[in-house]
Amino acid sequence: MKKILAATFLTLASLTATAERADSLKQAVINFDTLDVDEVTQTRILTGNVVLTRGTLVLKSDRALVKETPEGYMSVTLTANNGKLATFRQKRDGGPDLWVEGQAQRIEYDERAELVKLFTTAEVRELENGRMTNEIKGPFISYDNRREVAQVRNTATGETQVGGGRGTLIIAPRRTTPAEGAKQ
Repeated sequence: MKKILAATFLTLASLTATAERADSLKQAVINFDTLDVDEVTQTRILTGNVVLTRGTLVLKSDRALVKETPEGYMSVTLTANNGKLATFRQKRDGGPDLWVEGQAQRIEYDERAELVKLFTTAEVRELENGRMTNEIKGPFISYDNRREVAQVRNTATGETQVGGGRGTLIIAPRRTTPAEGAKQ
């Protein structure tokens, strides 16, 4: 049992592997159908097939609320229309073909805190060379890149409640051949 708990902990820790650090210093390019801007509050509301690209980070949704602090940090709230999901994908540091991607009905990204929260029908996957290595599904996922901590809760509010939904953790095998000396 201790080995299973340790493996689960290590998998959650690996799901929080650091995102591409250089992305935060690149320009954000946003494509959309409609834009409303409030320069006083540095708030932008974009609707219609919104695609935000910043380095290797790609965010997609039906609607995005983008705010910018005076220091230049962005916070983005993506929301999807009924029956659709907002998505993100970003290269991870540590290798040439390492990615993290996710989807949910609502995604909140806080650049300053390096925090991503996924609400309702949330999924986060790690990919290595195009192969899924880890996956977490649940009603709510919080992903703290700075502290390298992930939390999954059984309600979309981010709380755990009796009778709430259930999460799923998939751990792909890291070995491709049986360990030496193992019985077949």
